[in-house]
Amino acid sequence: MNTTLKVISLLLSYPTQELQDGVPELNAAVDADSGIGEREALLIKKLADDIASLDLYEAQERYVYLFDRTRTLSLHLFEHVHGESRDRGSAMVDLLEMYGNAGFDIDAKELPDYLPLFLEFLSTKPEGEAGELLGQTAHILTALRERLKKRKSIYANAFGALEVIAKGKPDRALLKDLLDEPLDDPDDLEALDRVWEEEVVTFGGNSGENACGPDRLRTQMRAAQRKAPDPSHQTTA
Repeated sequence: MNTTLKVISLLLSYPTQELQDGVPELNAAVDADSGIGEREALLIKKLADDIASLDLYEAQERYVYLFDRTRTLSLHLFEHVHGESRDRGSAMVDLLEMYGNAGFDIDAKELPDYLPLFLEFLSTKPEGEAGELLGQTAHILTALRERLKKRKSIYANAFGALEVIAKGKPDRALLKDLLDEPLDDPDDLEALDRVWEEEVVTFGGNSGENACGPDRLRTQMRAAQRKAPDPSHQTTA
């Protein structure tokens, strides 16, 4: 399972020539991972083969269109539960503390809630702990799979596999809240500019008072009191 988490982390990252060239090796690694089922392995390998089959520029353009220009498909986990609220900064600090306590160093240019980074971290943990932590994001994973499936995107495969690997089912109420949000239009560049101009993440807060661990992450991911999105910043697809 840990190997597969690392492979999915790579496949959900920005496509590069190195990634495309390494797909046969990634597929072989998935086949050798006895911790996942045949169906999940097939889903992952189909995604890998699809990425490798495209012209690199086409693969990169598709990735940016989906995950960078479509806020409701963001690969930043806390975007879906905290949005622009101040709680997001506190949640970032908590997650950074979790990484630091585990001796997991990250590149300063990447936000800690970036899903490929989170999956890479989970790939270093015991399988039981990795599955439990991943399960705390289940409602986000399912929402992303549903949205990608509606777009007929092969990237839905990655989230289908992650749902199986995760321990625990998505909270139905939280999932409904996520799926009820209006979908962004990635072609509305003015709306996109407004989002990025207003989005400010501040690290700080009470992280020193509350040690970050599975219980703290669960609280952040449930986000029962998260700020509702401003309808003026959303457009329906």
